Amino acid sequence: MNDFMTPLTIPKNKRSTYRQNFKIATKGTGNLLLFAADQKVEHLNDDFVGAGITPEDASPEHLFQVAAGIPGAVMAAHIGLLSHYGNDYRHLPFILKVNGKSPLDKRLDDLYSGAWLSSDRIEQFTENSGLNIVGLGYTVILGSSREAKMLKQASKVIQTAHELGLLAIIWMYPRNSSIKNEEDVHLVAGGAGVAACLGADFVKVKYPYKKYIDDKKATAFQEVTKAAGRTRVICVGGSKLPAEELLKHLGRQLKNGSTGLAIGRNLHQRPLKEATALGNAIAAMLHKGATAAEAIKIYKGDKSKAKKAVVRPPKRLLGLF
Repeated sequence: MNDFMTPLTIPKNKRSTYRQNFKIATKGTGNLLLFAADQKVEHLNDDFVGAGITPEDASPEHLFQVAAGIPGAVMAAHIGLLSHYGNDYRHLPFILKVNGKSPLDKRLDDLYSGAWLSSDRIEQFTENSGLNIVGLGYTVILGSSREAKMLKQASKVIQTAHELGLLAIIWMYPRNSSIKNEEDVHLVAGGAGVAACLGADFVKVKYPYKKYIDDKKATAFQEVTKAAGRTRVICVGGSKLPAEELLKHLGRQLKNGSTGLAIGRNLHQRPLKEATALGNAIAAMLHKGATAAEAIKIYKGDKSKAKKAVVRPPKRLLGLF
């Protein structure tokens, strides 16, 4: 997965911009640490207020503060949050999420997450805001009766991203009333393959955290990463897990071909100090080649041992950096 090819959908005059955005987003490693703030829409306030959630999480600014404390984190958020808070966090790279839906509609066979923004408005905001927007994100609900419309919109978003020299990230979720297990690896692999056909640079997919509890079982996830081809696979962080357990899962994901983590609740539901400690541990695994054991030391604050242990240079993409 270390080979890199600029997609042919990138205009010649935007190829250097695209390569630079890819370098920024992945710290030159090809691995993406995506901090998902789009959950303000997808989960409403359930993820931000309640038992086991830090009171800091009630404010949207907590999301930006967490991202700001993690080297290499790329924050994915909708236009309103970027518009109101982005000016105070101009050093951060952002993914502009261009669609989203609340969880209130329970009609599983007719789910729809339409684009909020036209191509013209996307271009205007990326240029006029002056923010470091490195990519666009779009959710596809595969299996919905309105799947075809979402696939068409996703294709348009990818086209817009590439014409601007930006990355295109697809959130790919197979979902309808006949699907009993959204984490079925064969189904997830199918969705990853659809993202590859769309031309996405990264695809965000479900990962069976409860099932893949050891190295042997986790090898089955290779079906997903192989199906995605040159579209890079990042796994969702899912519901809040104990930090050490999450880091061990990340190690298994990376061993089986994933190229990053899209994490939200597992970070922002924690107090800022703990969230940034966990984020730094994840960043060490994705961008510095740390093992899960070394990352756990970083999370726990054993910096002297962790720094000594992490001596592997980050992987570089051939022909790019």
